[in-house]
Amino acid sequence: MGNEPLGMVGRNGMGKSTLTNAIAGFLPVRSGKIVFEGRDLVGKKPNMVNRAGIAYVPQGRRIFPSLTVHEHLTMVGSAKGARWDVPGVYDLFPRLAERRKNGGAELSGGEQQMLAIARAMLTNPRLIVMDEPSEGLAPAVVDHLATVFRQLVDEGQAVLLIEQNLHFATRLCERILVMVNGSIAADLPASQLAGDVELQNRYLGVV
Repeated sequence: MGNEPLGMVGRNGMGKSTLTNAIAGFLPVRSGKIVFEGRDLVGKKPNMVNRAGIAYVPQGRRIFPSLTVHEHLTMVGSAKGARWDVPGVYDLFPRLAERRKNGGAELSGGEQQMLAIARAMLTNPRLIVMDEPSEGLAPAVVDHLATVFRQLVDEGQAVLLIEQNLHFATRLCERILVMVNGSIAADLPASQLAGDVELQNRYLGVV
């Protein structure tokens, strides 16, 4: 994929999170290949996948409850001269700067999601995989995440966005993949899926 954001949607249980966990190295791959920039990542551990240039923002955020915001970020760190460093992600998410001394368990769902994205950005990935970042968040928080998403894409960040929120995915991505029973059933422009109720009902069971 290029730098244009790619979205993937599908009903619950269709295999979206399984795919993202396989890409990130958390699940074994039984067949096929995962190739990124010409390199086969099958069998690579998560840290090696990250070193290859892929960052993963998991469903559920997976924030450490006892670590502060700042401890989360300084634990990751960043290479000297890299685009993203701790001050940079604080600029991207001012709310995290305000909450830097708060523990993970003290953060709201939206703040935890911001922290999960900031943590991933500090690895300065060439591709960031986001698994349902809008899940369970208030509309205002989702709108803020959409603004950040667009900023990252405008700066050239490649993103694979996995979502159940069709509106969120189609407003941010120009191209959408639809997963059905573990396979890609459709690859189409986001505008086509957003504007076609029959397609939505066929692939997603929504009207």
